[in-house]
Amino acid sequence: MDTAPSAKSPDNLGLLAGISDAARGIHDELGGFTDDSVAAPSELPGWTRGHVLAHIAGIADALARQAELARRGEQADLYDGGMPARDAAIEAGAHADAAVHRARTGAAVDRALAAFEALDPSEWDTPVRFRRGVVRDAALALWRELVIHRSDLGTGCTQQEWSEDFSQHLVGFLEPRVPEGLAFELRPATGVPFRLGGGSDVVVLEGRLQDLAAWLAGRSVGHGAVRAERDGEAVPLPPLGPWPSAMAVK
Repeated sequence: MDTAPSAKSPDNLGLLAGISDAARGIHDELGGFTDDSVAAPSELPGWTRGHVLAHIAGIADALARQAELARRGEQADLYDGGMPARDAAIEAGAHADAAVHRARTGAAVDRALAAFEALDPSEWDTPVRFRRGVVRDAALALWRELVIHRSDLGTGCTQQEWSEDFSQHLVGFLEPRVPEGLAFELRPATGVPFRLGGGSDVVVLEGRLQDLAAWLAGRSVGHGAVRAERDGEAVPLPPLGPWPSAMAVK
């Protein structure tokens, strides 16, 4: 059986194409917001669409800075001031009107796209502070943030519009969410089954690849869209571990 499909993430040119497409999607969303609709609830509990847009702006700027600094041989934490500063910036920016969100979030997304498009082939492997990785890790994070959070806006774009390449990458990235002692055998509706996690207690999960990816990301999926069984018997969907931390371990 295949293992996690993380190795199937696109090459750098394909990744840039994915980021560019995701950036266009965010701009499409921004163009449709009014002051009332941007203040409406998002798909994330406790967050309005304004909170989601403020987060997109913050993470896009933060990831752009990782690439910009790397090209100069420098590094910095993802967020100055860590998660408390990140959370405070989201709350402070969430309640802006639609015009401010369009300008601020649009500019941050454009900055991030430009930062990664400017890379020479040799610069993709330049070290960054983010996840103690390289520039490519920051680019993959930008791809995830733009695609997932567009769906979180709750305007009609759901995981059903996620590409197979993106869904495969996301599933592989989220393998650390498999609890210790468990293994998930994912059986997508199309394609070959594969396994996440190294435990001996195997839970079989069936559904469309996009729904499996969304469930692993902690997003809502339709009733019965993801089905679980153990030893041939239907069981409730298993718990998930925490999201892989974006903050470097000191």
